[in-house]
Amino acid sequence: MRFLQPPFLARRRALQHLVVGTAVLGVSGCGFVLRQAPTFAFESVRIAGSENSPVAIELRTALRVNGLQVLTSATPIPPEGAAPAQVVLTVITDQRERLAVGQTAAGQVRELQLRTRFSFRLRTPKEKELIGDTELLLERDLSFSETAVLSKEAEEALLYRDMTSDVVQQVVRRLAAVKSL
Repeated sequence: MRFLQPPFLARRRALQHLVVGTAVLGVSGCGFVLRQAPTFAFESVRIAGSENSPVAIELRTALRVNGLQVLTSATPIPPEGAAPAQVVLTVITDQRERLAVGQTAAGQVRELQLRTRFSFRLRTPKEKELIGDTELLLERDLSFSETAVLSKEAEEALLYRDMTSDVVQQVVRRLAAVKSL
């Protein structure tokens, strides 16, 4: 025996289908497309400079995940006849900053500003510049309380990880924007 729905439930379900269908058609009609995996004009990259900083480590991982061969100073130099890296990503600056921007009348810190500064350039091994010196600067504000020092330290670490991921995503998008060597 089949259960029949009351009329108001049937109308409600039909209205839900109509709303979802309209939203799908509206989004597809405006040109919206989900972000695709990046494609690069090169297959291998050598990272030079600050290779063991948090941003550089995560950048190496992101580039490998996207199908690039990543070489560093620890990678042995290829033998004669083997292809070196097609491009060289030079890390100029990779630093974290922590500034006190707000204090109480008693001189206690109430607000901090966290910064991640990353600058790089991209060139071919023959010194053709593909991306000039580029600096990325991300800032996050953090309230501070001396009664909750441990939780604020954990929050600070989380904000730095978030900024590192943001910087890596921006660098990967900029590398993917290079269309020819």
